[in-house]
Amino acid sequence: MSLFNKKIPDLPEIPEKERTPLVNLILETCSLQKEQLALKNEIIQALKDEIARLKGEKPKPDIKPSNLEKDSGNNNGSGDNDKKPKKRPGSKKRKKNRHLKIHDTISIPPKNIPEGSRFKGYDDYIVQDLVIKPYNIRFRMQRWQTPSGEYITGKLPEHIKGHYNINLVRYVLHQYYHADVTQPLILEQLLEFGIDISSGQVNRIINENKDIFHAEKDEILTAGLEVSDYVHVDDTGARHQGQNGYCTHIGNELFAWFESTQSKSRINFLTLLRGKHTDYVLNEEAFEHMQAQKLPQKVIQPLTELKLKSFQDEQEWNFALKALGIVGERHIRIATEGVLIGSVLEHGFNPKMVIISDDAGQFNVFLHALCWIHAERTINKLVGFNEQQRQAVVDIQNRLWNFYSDLKFYKENPCPTFKKELGEQFDQLFTTCTCFASLNLALQRIYKNKSELLLVLQRPEIPLHNNLSENDIRGYVKKKKISGGTRSEGGRRCRDTFSSLKKTCRKLGISFWNYLKDRLSGNNTIPQLSDCIRHRVNASPG
Repeated sequence: MSLFNKKIPDLPEIPEKERTPLVNLILETCSLQKEQLALKNEIIQALKDEIARLKGEKPKPDIKPSNLEKDSGNNNGSGDNDKKPKKRPGSKKRKKNRHLKIHDTISIPPKNIPEGSRFKGYDDYIVQDLVIKPYNIRFRMQRWQTPSGEYITGKLPEHIKGHYNINLVRYVLHQYYHADVTQPLILEQLLEFGIDISSGQVNRIINENKDIFHAEKDEILTAGLEVSDYVHVDDTGARHQGQNGYCTHIGNELFAWFESTQSKSRINFLTLLRGKHTDYVLNEEAFEHMQAQKLPQKVIQPLTELKLKSFQDEQEWNFALKALGIVGERHIRIATEGVLIGSVLEHGFNPKMVIISDDAGQFNVFLHALCWIHAERTINKLVGFNEQQRQAVVDIQNRLWNFYSDLKFYKENPCPTFKKELGEQFDQLFTTCTCFASLNLALQRIYKNKSELLLVLQRPEIPLHNNLSENDIRGYVKKKKISGGTRSEGGRRCRDTFSSLKKTCRKLGISFWNYLKDRLSGNNTIPQLSDCIRHRVNASPG
């Protein structure tokens, strides 16, 4: 029998009074090695199972423990039949007096009305229906000849931009970007409805001539950063032209903004925060970042002596670096991060803005707060190798969630005394030494992030988790799974734009269906979404 198939023996119990520092170190090292060996056993077994499946053989069976003992003691053997049935979600009784617009009324008399009967009114019964049919319009532009011999011809209405009218275009956009219907299915639908259209024309409706939407999407980020005290950030994979890329989300309760790029670096994130600006600025904040990132003084010094403190674009900045002899990859990266921070702040970014993330390094700029849900996952994924270790994990989790409840209470009732107590509780919890070496390491990692996890004590208005960003980005991920990656730059940009507009409309309580008609028609009776964001903040109490 190989070493990996042998049962790993338990470590001997040594009384506390016999434990010297050296013995404690040996026990902790042995415990950690035991955990690593058990993890390797699991990986080896998984690989063996995969090899067996590839050879057409059966993998090792996964035999789960019996639940008989658990069920037998439940409610004195009465089982689940004694539990009260849960109310079905959405089963709330709907009001019958709904205020619906009536498009047609049909009066139905009873059969065989006896002579002498008197009419006593109606019993109304409302039936909802949907009419989907082709509606083709022929515009006949009159042509006249003036007395001078010239010809004048009538002009099409301004909202007519092609051979497909507003309602057809917004239906295609709504189906593709809101309902996540693929282009082939949209084409099939339209052909079945009787519309004369090709796959290329459907693609052009989806991806071309969307400048007004792109411009409005850009203003969403500007307005959102302008009025917000905090934003949630996250990213996900986004393939483009067969290459792996990334989509970054920035948003909060007021807006959602998506942008796809080929990078997920800090430089990329700062470039997104910079918005439409392209400059690079050497200011005090830029040099503070370089020093914080331990950029050598021999690199910083030439930058401080530059007379030019602002560079128009990336080309001019790279030329300046090359002229100073700054060619190291790390040096260029840190210096570029610094001037981007300078540019972001130069254009009005609030330095007190809190950026909430799941601990991805590229988002660690300005005031950074971490998600408690993600922090707890480092503990939740641990599996003890004996009852004592498993109980240690459970105890720590219970203490962590109790502490989390206290943080939520503090958010509603900030108090200097309670704030100090929470700081002390954090230290006690995450400096705990348990019998589980992997758990101790996880606690140490969380403890190192104390300032970012407890930023809520300074800023009670910020959330304790990053769930909002994950929920917002889920729709983007679903669209990616259904339609795959993008192939053209126009398609990539449109996916980001309409994902942003759709989510922002939903947050502001605006119908995306009505929004599309309003913008396509040029009526603009719905205000710009950026103005709606500002108005929502100004109208909110406090």
